[in-house]
Amino acid sequence: MHFSVRTDIGKKRTFNEDQAAVFVLENGYVLAVIADGMGGHRSGDVASAMAVRLMGEQFNELGTTIPQSAETWTAWLNSIVREVNQLIFEKAQSSSEHEGMGTTLEVAVIAEGNCYIAHVGDSRVYSVKADTITQLTKDHSYVNALLASGEITEEEAEVHPQRNWIMRAVGSEKDIEPEFYHVALNKGDYLLLCTDGLSNKVDSEKMRELITADGSLDKKVNQLIDLANERGGEDNITAVLLASTDHGAGVL
Repeated sequence: MHFSVRTDIGKKRTFNEDQAAVFVLENGYVLAVIADGMGGHRSGDVASAMAVRLMGEQFNELGTTIPQSAETWTAWLNSIVREVNQLIFEKAQSSSEHEGMGTTLEVAVIAEGNCYIAHVGDSRVYSVKADTITQLTKDHSYVNALLASGEITEEEAEVHPQRNWIMRAVGSEKDIEPEFYHVALNKGDYLLLCTDGLSNKVDSEKMRELITADGSLDKKVNQLIDLANERGGEDNITAVLLASTDHGAGVL
């Protein structure tokens, strides 16, 4: 597995509340994590950093108890995301400085051609093939709820004043209901995890075009983030791009 990770503060923010990382076990299994924090002064970055660090620690401690099926991977992800939620919630309750903090969370485990995903919030995971790009996750957002109920159109959703309101976040409540997905990751496929600083600025077809063009994974990620900045860069922008063949960067 090959990967590239980049986070950028953007053009308007004074600090970066996004976090991302990729962890790799000795057997080649991969965990990619991305989180977009929110909360009071500087507490969003605390929440996102905790989420990424804790997920990585739990993955690295799997040892010989590695799940062997979609069901057991989903059960593991469910248990760990709920545990991370509880720890961040307790941290938020511990001081007024962190009160109300939370984070989106996208977690993707890649094992033997399978991808197991846990999702909370409005960051996204995309599957990218030569001719198609598919958004695997569904935003836990107010606007997406309006869209699903037919109250607004997709065009209205893109410019809705509350399009950044999310309905579910890790750490903001005592308990959490993650959503889970399982897809195959075949030779030549890409997996993209990103925060809304990218997805709000670059449409999915442009993402596919840049990702499937020639060049290293680092080049592709840089082009995605640079384009989001060129188009305003109002938010932090973070992307993790993984590929199942030799596309040039992050090779282990």
